[in-house]
Amino acid sequence: MENAAIEPASTQTPAPAPVQTPVQAGAAAPGTTPRTRPGQTAQTDEPAQRTQPDQNTQRAQPPQTPRERVRACIAQSGIPQREFAKRIELEETKLSKALKGTRRFSPDELIRIATVAGVTVNWLLTGSDTSPGAAATPKPRSLPQRHRETPEKAKRRREIVEAAWRLFAERGYHTVRVADIAAACGTSSPTIHYYFPTKQAIFEETLRYSVKLAFDRQIASLHAVADPVDRLKHLLELQLPDGDSATEWAIWLQAWGEVTSGAASRENHAQAYRRWQQTVFDVLTEGQHAGRIVDSPVEELTTWLTSLVDGLGIKVLTGMTDADSMRRHLHRFVDRHLTTDSQSTRSQTEGSS
Repeated sequence: MENAAIEPASTQTPAPAPVQTPVQAGAAAPGTTPRTRPGQTAQTDEPAQRTQPDQNTQRAQPPQTPRERVRACIAQSGIPQREFAKRIELEETKLSKALKGTRRFSPDELIRIATVAGVTVNWLLTGSDTSPGAAATPKPRSLPQRHRETPEKAKRRREIVEAAWRLFAERGYHTVRVADIAAACGTSSPTIHYYFPTKQAIFEETLRYSVKLAFDRQIASLHAVADPVDRLKHLLELQLPDGDSATEWAIWLQAWGEVTSGAASRENHAQAYRRWQQTVFDVLTEGQHAGRIVDSPVEELTTWLTSLVDGLGIKVLTGMTDADSMRRHLHRFVDRHLTTDSQSTRSQTEGSS
């Protein structure tokens, strides 16, 4: 795949996200369904009859803090708080304390909340998917698509995507049947087709789901790493094919094959990959501004590093190496070729020879 264009970052923090369009803010584009969040009312472009406002009814305000947004997620889930705590693998007392403000949610807890609720960690923290942060924000079309539907149907849609995500990774896209996905969800094939017209549409959504998971991990933890070199290494470690990340890699690897053969959306894949490249680009740029990363063209450094990650990741997936070895190779590459410390060492060596 040709190297995607990367936008330069002019400051030490990622460039501000563009002004939201109606689609990004929640309204639907023609022919699409509106994106909504817990505590928000779905919007539509369809004209509505004008009516006099009811003075006794106040428009519900969107949640203003992470705690309020988590509360909204629990309320919209339709399940008791105890059951929600169980699903995010958190003791109910700890969840209660975090909701009261007497403890903070950890990065891992935020990731699990976002996964169960079907939102992004960025939304939990800031109230928007597109707020600038420690990682480049995905385009709205690169995230799981939202629809005007009841919380129960939204939950069922997520269950279908998550089941297909695991099945495609374990057995391969071409081996898995819609009937297999239905069986994993405890439902029927017609029910699957009610939500997704084709198996290909489900696969495209599993790629968006993979993008969301990677974005959640990055937003939840990168900001806490102060040193630019350590932040770069942490970013690379978040990409290691280990645990659920290995499932993401399996989806990506199949997506590359489907795009190559023309069977999958090239644009869906390209937008998703550009976000990863932009995140690496931004972290490297911050490192240069701090004097910790070598003064070389950042786009060139980004291409080297992402290509190394891709190649090593494929080797891990195919059993030629393991995630620990991949981690060592990546750390060694950063230390030897990307840091200003390594550049100084090379200069001293060359000067004494």
